[in-house]
Amino acid sequence: MKHDRPERRQGSSVLRGDLVPDSTHDQRLLDRKGPTDWLHMDPWRVLRIQAEFVEGFGSLADLPPAVTVFGSARTSRGSADYDMGVRVGHALAKVGYAVITGGGPGVMEAANKGALEAGGISVGLGIELPHEQRLNEYVDLGIEFRYFFVRKTMFVKYSEAFVVLPGGFGTLDELFEAVTLVQTGKITKFPIVLMGTTYWQPLLDWIKGTLLVEGMISPADPELLHLTDDPDEAVRIIVESNSKPEQEIIEARVRAASEEENGT
Repeated sequence: MKHDRPERRQGSSVLRGDLVPDSTHDQRLLDRKGPTDWLHMDPWRVLRIQAEFVEGFGSLADLPPAVTVFGSARTSRGSADYDMGVRVGHALAKVGYAVITGGGPGVMEAANKGALEAGGISVGLGIELPHEQRLNEYVDLGIEFRYFFVRKTMFVKYSEAFVVLPGGFGTLDELFEAVTLVQTGKITKFPIVLMGTTYWQPLLDWIKGTLLVEGMISPADPELLHLTDDPDEAVRIIVESNSKPEQEIIEARVRAASEEENGT
């Protein structure tokens, strides 16, 4: 029997029909408008947030080395970007990486599909949204999160690299957060690969032609982003980067910062 009732996943729970709330947990946590009951509810939210961290850590702790693939949920099956996502997931799985995505449709589904078809581990980290977005059918291990910041922590903690295909605001959010973490030294061995030269080249041109020219970033910072159209090249970049000793990476960044300070 087909049901047309609205449905919402909230952590391990499923709500349907009139029980589906008109806002998400993130909205209620961050919104200070309306009633002041948040004054009394926030301490309990801390426990729920803690539980999400515990659930995520417990579920993902035994993963092999993994790479997260980002991209648009709006990408249609059969498109060039979808096919690229399948190839990326397949190539990563073939060299032993688990593939993590946001678990939704579009590019996320494509990367999960490629990993699954290659015999790899396919992981989806979903998020509660105002409009339900189910985990795609190619996910082996799926976790639904209420809070974006908990989910973001899982992406970074359990990945050795990010591969970023064409996407919108959500994709850009994850991309620039990762770049910031690497730039500030919060994480050291973390290659970031942009797939799709036609899509991403204008962004890199702006980074170099505006941010760098205006002195908003260091000369070495644009090199944190790798651009390619070849999934095998993306895998090579990730494998080579993660084979370098951590101290070597740190020393390279120290040298770059010293050269910038001395004007060389």
